[in-house]
Amino acid sequence: MKEKNLRAVILDAATLGDDISFAPLTAQTALTVHALTAPEDVTDRIRDAEVIILNKIKLNQQNLASADALKLICVAATGYDNIDVDYCRSRGIAVCNVLGYSTDSVAQLTVAMVLELMLHLPEMTGYVRRGAYTASGVANRLSPAFHELAGKTWGIVGAGNIGKKVARIADAFGCRVLVCRRRPDSDYPTADIDTLCREADIISIHTPLTDETRGLISRHRIAAMKRGVILVNVARGAVADEAALADALREGQIGGLGVDVYSAEPMPEDHPLFAVRELPNVCFTPHMAWGAVESRQRCINEMSENIAAFRRGEIRCRVDLL
Repeated sequence: MKEKNLRAVILDAATLGDDISFAPLTAQTALTVHALTAPEDVTDRIRDAEVIILNKIKLNQQNLASADALKLICVAATGYDNIDVDYCRSRGIAVCNVLGYSTDSVAQLTVAMVLELMLHLPEMTGYVRRGAYTASGVANRLSPAFHELAGKTWGIVGAGNIGKKVARIADAFGCRVLVCRRRPDSDYPTADIDTLCREADIISIHTPLTDETRGLISRHRIAAMKRGVILVNVARGAVADEAALADALREGQIGGLGVDVYSAEPMPEDHPLFAVRELPNVCFTPHMAWGAVESRQRCINEMSENIAAFRRGEIRCRVDLL
């Protein structure tokens, strides 16, 4: 007899886009799809679910307590700081994340941000677009000055799959790569966070948000960076002191700031970075780094594999067992 499909609910399908296929999930679950779910509606929508699929929704004891049928939570991400894993562990609820699906997508945006900030691309293309280049009568424009990546020190904070990919690209540009990670890296020199902040011309952040990394890029460490440093955060907003970032931009300590992630999303009007969003040396994006079409479909496929493995009694991407 064919095994009955698990009752599953996806709480925020809109965050995954409408241009990918959920067929791998519907093939093995009885799936209810919600485009978005307000916090006050989570409890009702998961009450009878055996599997919860989510991206950004927060799950905790308060909204999980009455989900008596729940067996498995699948987060459409590598990071899972929006889920109370300790509570899930106490209830015997399995929690799976997705590894490696967004490496190419996030690395691509990271490098694009660095290149935009290094080359002042919006200012240069705007000069042409508004007709100023044509009106100038001068064959070129070389201000603001820009620099080559070759010979610069690129600091990588967090050298997992994404950090390693960025390191390889930086290496190909001729950068000296410096890596900050918990264990020594066999491919590139490693340094503690304070040394990296002092020595790097470019810093990109790829570390997960944990108690240890929260506030890692502190006001003190920003002040110790080279004046004019280019800093890119595609990890989690709370890894950096966002108010200190905004102040450092205003003061010229940071020469270019790229940010795709924020401690509150979407970024509210009282967020420290909202006030500096229109400065010419920033590149702020709406938490899109992970979201290339190929990456999002890969994420769906991998979640389907996590569900299939769970049904077979196998351990795959189980963060509750860490």
